[in-house]
Amino acid sequence: MGAEKSPSTAEPGRAPEEAAVPADHPGVSELFAVLAYGEISAFYRLAEDARFSPSLRGRVALASMAAAEMSHFETLHTALTERGAEIYAAMEPYRKALDAYHASTTPSTWLEVLVKAYVGDGIAADFYCEIADMLAPEVSTVVREVLAETGHSEFVVQEVREVVERSPLQKDRLMLWGRRLLGEAITQAQYVLAQNEELAELVILASGDLTNIAALFDRMQVEHAERMSVLGLH
Repeated sequence: MGAEKSPSTAEPGRAPEEAAVPADHPGVSELFAVLAYGEISAFYRLAEDARFSPSLRGRVALASMAAAEMSHFETLHTALTERGAEIYAAMEPYRKALDAYHASTTPSTWLEVLVKAYVGDGIAADFYCEIADMLAPEVSTVVREVLAETGHSEFVVQEVREVVERSPLQKDRLMLWGRRLLGEAITQAQYVLAQNEELAELVILASGDLTNIAALFDRMQVEHAERMSVLGLH
């Protein structure tokens, strides 16, 4: 997970008592586990990517984002422990897919670092926030807390826009980078769901049916385009 995270667009007026997924559904622990590994992965990635920054301000911004990710990880650690789960064992099934995503989207420049922090991590957040309204209130609260904005989005937007407004070449390169981030994120999300029946069942229950899951991925692409536009990448 990471810097810019959107609120859910899925039926915001749905009453808590209408939650499609009960709090004791086994997929809830799986959801917390995949989110936890996403947060700890983001922490290490942001801390490592800070080396690309040409300025102290940029390094501090990424360090602050990383600190927020660690705080979110601790929240999920507590939530899983309260459900009787051992967090490291729970996260293990998701390590391969999430590591593969980061390995295939390793930034090579500071601008790619910023776009991934703002856009790439937002893709995953869009997916989980889409289903949050259909979860039991106590579960939804945790999901929304750990997918909350980690700050410094204004810093990222300003840094990227200043460059792309004066460099068509950089703009083209970053637009391609954004498409790559989206494609890899969707591929890994589909892989994760295919590998875990309980998590897949939770998503299907929250979405309504398989058709709605397809529509969910379509909305993710729309939200991705909107986030790219904010960066001047349209």
